[in-house]
Amino acid sequence: MLYAIMARDVPDSLAQRLAVRPAHLARLTALQDQGRLIVAGPFPAIDANDPGSAGFSGSLIVAEFVDLAAARQWADADPYVAAGVYAEVEIKPWRKVFPA
Repeated sequence: MLYAIMARDVPDSLAQRLAVRPAHLARLTALQDQGRLIVAGPFPAIDANDPGSAGFSGSLIVAEFVDLAAARQWADADPYVAAGVYAEVEIKPWRKVFPA
């Protein structure tokens, strides 16, 4: 089943994000290589593709997991969690409708 992992950053998270970004991206690449990643990316803190020093306010990942517990276990092991980038992570089952 697909799950949406929605994370909200702590204030001023940019330095922490940049420090652990390679490890975070490696985990996403592994999901992609397994054919389980649907979409992933950050929410810019301002209305711009490149928010510069404003940084990001959170992230969205939609990926396939066996169940909600597996999605939670994967999300809890994210380097952004360990580095204190995320203040909160919410996970919900998600059903893709479009594009078909």
